Amino acid sequence: MADSSESQAAVTSPVRSSRRGDAFTSSPGRDLPPFEDESEGLLGTEGFPEEEEEGEELIGEGMERDYRPIPELDVYEAEGLALDDEDVEELTASQREAAERVMRQRDRELEQGMGRMRRGLLYDSDDEDEDRPARKRRLAERAAEGVEEEDEEMIESIENLEDMKGHSVREWVSMAAPRLEIYHRFKNFLKTHVDDHGHNVFKERISDMCKENRESLVVNYEDLAAQEHVLAYFLPEAPAEMLKIFDEAAKEVVLAMYPKYDRIAQEIHVRISHLPLVEELRSLRQLHLNQLIRTSGVVTSCTGVLPQLSMVKYNCSKCNFILGPFFQSQNQEVKPGSCPECQSLGPFEINMEETVYQNYQRIKIQESPGKVAAGRLPRSKDAILIADLVDSCKPGDEIELTGIYHNNYDGSLNTANGFPVFATVILANHIAKKDNKLAVGELTDEDVKVIVGLSKDEQIGEKIFASIAPSIYGHEDIKRGLALALFGGEPKNPGGKHKVRGDINVLLCGDPGTAKSQFLKYVEKASSRAIFTTGQGASAVGLTAYVQRHPVSKEWTLEAGALVLADRGVCLIDEFDKMNDQDRTSIHEAMEQQSISISKAGIVTSLQARCTIIAAANPIGGRYDPSLTFSENVDLTEPIISRFDILCVVRDTVDPVQDEMLARFVVGSHVKHHPGNKEAVNGDTNEVMLPNTYGVEPIPQEILRKYIIYAKEKVHPKLNQMDQDKVARMYSDLRKESMATGSIPITVRHIESMIRMAEAHARMHLRDYVVEDDVNMAIRVMLESFIDTQKFSVMRSMRKTFSRYLAFKRDNNELLLFILKQLVAEQVMYQRNRYGAQQDTIEVPEKDLVDKAFSDFQLPFLHYDTIKRTGINQFNPASGLSPLYLLPSGLEVPYSSLCSHEPP
Repeated sequence: MADSSESQAAVTSPVRSSRRGDAFTSSPGRDLPPFEDESEGLLGTEGFPEEEEEGEELIGEGMERDYRPIPELDVYEAEGLALDDEDVEELTASQREAAERVMRQRDRELEQGMGRMRRGLLYDSDDEDEDRPARKRRLAERAAEGVEEEDEEMIESIENLEDMKGHSVREWVSMAAPRLEIYHRFKNFLKTHVDDHGHNVFKERISDMCKENRESLVVNYEDLAAQEHVLAYFLPEAPAEMLKIFDEAAKEVVLAMYPKYDRIAQEIHVRISHLPLVEELRSLRQLHLNQLIRTSGVVTSCTGVLPQLSMVKYNCSKCNFILGPFFQSQNQEVKPGSCPECQSLGPFEINMEETVYQNYQRIKIQESPGKVAAGRLPRSKDAILIADLVDSCKPGDEIELTGIYHNNYDGSLNTANGFPVFATVILANHIAKKDNKLAVGELTDEDVKVIVGLSKDEQIGEKIFASIAPSIYGHEDIKRGLALALFGGEPKNPGGKHKVRGDINVLLCGDPGTAKSQFLKYVEKASSRAIFTTGQGASAVGLTAYVQRHPVSKEWTLEAGALVLADRGVCLIDEFDKMNDQDRTSIHEAMEQQSISISKAGIVTSLQARCTIIAAANPIGGRYDPSLTFSENVDLTEPIISRFDILCVVRDTVDPVQDEMLARFVVGSHVKHHPGNKEAVNGDTNEVMLPNTYGVEPIPQEILRKYIIYAKEKVHPKLNQMDQDKVARMYSDLRKESMATGSIPITVRHIESMIRMAEAHARMHLRDYVVEDDVNMAIRVMLESFIDTQKFSVMRSMRKTFSRYLAFKRDNNELLLFILKQLVAEQVMYQRNRYGAQQDTIEVPEKDLVDKAFSDFQLPFLHYDTIKRTGINQFNPASGLSPLYLLPSGLEVPYSSLCSHEPP
């Protein structure tokens, strides 16, 4: 009874049984378009009685009439036919196969215009998968995904796609009629969209994509919104459904241009770029779920490329029947319920041979260091890359990510929180690496106009130096070195084999309380991308990169360190001397080759660390001892020291004039920036701030930041007109002095350092070539860095030896002030040793000042007769002291105020 009831149910309900079989099997009928009813031939004549119709009688009296001889018609044409007496060679297997292939191709071309192929063509017997019709494979894939092949003629056309008839966007685009209309509109958009010059945009993109064997077609959202605004409205609201339709339409267009391209790429993925609204990682909320979002961040870790199940087939363990294929989505795993062959509930095993996989990779992105508010931890989010997006980025890259914001079940979160919660993940659709080009793109035309106008100022170099850390008084050498480091040189890679870095590394060393850390904090704010860390809390793996096991997949993942995260930016390391020797050794490669090689836990790779390193260190004894060399004062090895281009030594010396000016500057700065100062709000604070030591107006910080971004991206100086002999002589002299004094060794790296500083100085002036002034400034900075690291006993003689280089672009007033300070200090020391007390008035003979100025810096004073002819009567040649000196540049220095320790 049971068997008869089951058979009766199978006969009376054929629709239900066919649907049940379709859910678990892939029958040949599902791969084909519908055709005429064949139930008569399949079921026989029992259930369907055939009615006899009257027609022509073929057997009877007139049968012989059909076989009467007709000579005109009984002769066949001999053209193209083999006669009986001719020998016909038998075709070989390859010739027969080639002839059949030609005939099949001819039949396909004849039937393609009708929209569907004949039954015989669809059942064309061919063992090779690549020779099957493309439409048959596409139909099979759509059937496996559960998509019914609807007849377009039976679907009602949609004239007004905007009218959703009360449905939600996701429900509306899932219906057959709107889905077909969206398909046709996007297909028409790909075929007809042209740029401003009238060129077909996507024809060129598809051609480029196929040349590179890729499967991603990038579509600009702004172009889509301009031509198909309805599709642009639906896309962010129902991205999963819309992108599925877009992929099908794009594949149809690609195969129309390249019919055999499906042998290379089974799928074509539409990538959406330039989504207008950019969301921060910390601002993603529940309302963004299942929507298309665009965010940015730095890649901190990534897993290896794993195979993910895409089309799964299962084997029934009891009857060995193959179930499937089942299309696996990102949110849930689809498994069969029962076997349609033996009706058992399993178990089922995955058929490894027929299952289709796709590439899968998981990355973690973190908020960019420059965008995190002070005192807040950077937020991070996981993202999933599939298909050809895998390996499109690596740790340290700053990217813009467009994708679908999904929720994902995580059992560990439920256990930790005690109630059901979901983890969120971004299913990536498009990835674009950010660089300085994007930063330059944010500059307006007005900003570029201001920047170009500033570069034409003759004093732009001094203005930029004065704008570096304007809240810190003095330390001109440090400000000059930091300015050159922010602009940087030009990297070189001859032949793509050996890379020479263009970034300038700076080391600050000196007494406590000399604003070393404050300089690092300023650079962190001024740079577009900066990472700040301390030597005490930084380890080797924290600075470079490390490998750890992923908590979910249990796979080893690569985590980026500070130097990798600062790629194309600045890495600031405070308390550099507090690091362990082993940790400092790990950054040797990052400082010179600007790469970090990893070989741990089966992961062998190299990460980019193209960053400027600015470090601050304290001397060994707490204070810098001028009687020792730089290497003896700092606990750093020579390989590390030689990798720094600029060494800045900061000494806290007792100077009554400088101390008084410093005190006034600090007090005025506090008065200006006090929250209760109303004048500071109105900007009327000129009386409380002293002018900077450069004597020029500094550039506003926001404009300076834009100036640096523009210069680094748009200006690439070349060494065409560089004085090579001057650099060669300087290197030879430095080598000789270095060997004689036993200070820091001078190596070939110092030549490269001078070239980098010359390029940075040229870039500062927005010049495309290096001139003599740039070389002179680079030599001056290098000499100041070298002389400051010497013992005090040899420092004075070395300054005199290289005085002609040190006087470049230095104000004569500044040089005279330096000479006067030396003379006054000598007189004070003489008076104290002779009389035992400091005198109230110190007198310096005029002849001593003139002689010392000429011998040290070759400063010629104008003769008295020349001065007299200019009409200046304040000069008194009879007195021992001159109240006024006139320099060759025409600048005046009141000498009496200098001798009495008053600021000029």
